[in-house]
Amino acid sequence: MDISIVVPLYNEAESLPELEQWIRRVMTENNFSYEILFINDGSTDNSWEVIRQLSEANPAVKGVCFRRNYGKSPALNTGFRRAKGDVVITMDADLQDSPDEIPELYRMITHDGYDLVSGWKQKRYDPLSKTIPTKLFNATARKVSGIHNLHDFNCGLKAYRQKVVKHIEVYGDMHRYIPYLAKNAGFTKIGEKVVHHQARKYGKTKFGLDRFVNGYLDLATLWFTNKFGVKPMHFFGLLGSLMFIIGFIATAVVGGMKLYHMYTGGVYARVTESPYFYLSLVTMVIGTQLFLTGFLGELIVRNSSTRNDYEIEEELRTDSQTNTPQH
Repeated sequence: MDISIVVPLYNEAESLPELEQWIRRVMTENNFSYEILFINDGSTDNSWEVIRQLSEANPAVKGVCFRRNYGKSPALNTGFRRAKGDVVITMDADLQDSPDEIPELYRMITHDGYDLVSGWKQKRYDPLSKTIPTKLFNATARKVSGIHNLHDFNCGLKAYRQKVVKHIEVYGDMHRYIPYLAKNAGFTKIGEKVVHHQARKYGKTKFGLDRFVNGYLDLATLWFTNKFGVKPMHFFGLLGSLMFIIGFIATAVVGGMKLYHMYTGGVYARVTESPYFYLSLVTMVIGTQLFLTGFLGELIVRNSSTRNDYEIEEELRTDSQTNTPQH
């Protein structure tokens, strides 16, 4: 099969027939073998009934219906697990992503050799309250991820080589960072294509401004787990050791100053009357706790059943028989 199209959706019953018809036309004109995977994320309208009708009229239409609303990331992950096409395309169901972009995205994967191609909605039909935070968010994502050629991490229109979606896990709200997940999994050939962005025709957006706050928190989590998830002691142990040493030196300085004033006849007070003494002790305690956190993290990692699971691209082996001398 050439293409699997994964479409997560929530309350998009009005747009589904038009979207399916549009995709079918593009696939037919380009002689692609394809499947459309509609992932109904617990819609409260009649989206699932519409998907049933579309599936009866077009065998290429398949669907999954969640019992409740889980979010876009679980919907995408479910679609990825079921996709059979050589190239997997994701798009939103609100008709803001154009299926006419699919042939070029497919060509960039199959002929240009990209592992992942992300769309860039260079001209957007969104209010400033959405576009300005989006630009700040994307700038931060480029800096943290190191993928400097992407302008729109959160664009729903993306194309993947099949092995990419089979080797990444999209969870929580990590759909915003699929290129970063792919890079961490070893798929570094990531490209971008300017795509047409259309004004919303039906319904209203399902995302609020809170997604930007959650997006930054998710980015920090992804960065930290990628950098220190395998070796937590490198972060917590180093930071804890530094804080303990600083606290120890500060305590020694406080005690040394008292001894100095005692032997020189100067005015001195009890060590416990100095606020610096308690600040030094707190620094030492926090440093010890951070060090123990890193140690416990190392124990957890070492006992993980997946600690030695590595993604192998290819393997060359030469099996030779050992000749045993006969007497």
